[in-house]
Amino acid sequence: MPSGTVYGTLLNFRAEVEALAPQMNQPPYKAPPQAPVLYVKPTNTWSASGASIPVPARVPEVEVGASIAMVMAEAGAVAGYVLVNDLSIPHASFFRPPVKFKCLDGFLGIGERLVPAGEAGNPSGFSLEVRINGELKQTVNFSHLVRDAARLLADVGAFMTLRPGDVLMLGCDTGRPLAKAGDRVEITAPGFGVLSNTLVAEAS
Repeated sequence: MPSGTVYGTLLNFRAEVEALAPQMNQPPYKAPPQAPVLYVKPTNTWSASGASIPVPARVPEVEVGASIAMVMAEAGAVAGYVLVNDLSIPHASFFRPPVKFKCLDGFLGIGERLVPAGEAGNPSGFSLEVRINGELKQTVNFSHLVRDAARLLADVGAFMTLRPGDVLMLGCDTGRPLAKAGDRVEITAPGFGVLSNTLVAEAS
């Protein structure tokens, strides 16, 4: 599990930016954001691979946010990369990510294998697959990022310091599948193994 802060990144896949371009050009923003759009997944959201994740009765479905994240080392270097499942309640707010939709207990699955930076290769070559109950629901290709890993890290570093143990997600693509209590969600990527979590109905 992380030893620092976990940051999510929005609007970092080209298809997502293209889909939301009309809203970005309307008031009050009138233009796309110039810096990375970040949010925090606090410690109450963290779930290990294999753990069950509770879904409140008021939430009929959750959105699966499959991604790969950088784990920081000393002096701003990247120690390695890990699979993540950034769950959220479906919503339409992307400029100001709502805490009440993204920060429910257990709503961040974290892979058990940290792939060292020297072993992982170029992050733009990463790809992953999402399966729900064994059925393929999404394929994500990280060559479609707006900011590749190095550029994202540099742009975030321009306004804040990432410390050893902090985690920075590369972002989630469009077409995020929906899942409900009772579903098993598996995220796989070559060399990363499997991040698997089962959604369960939250105890009353």
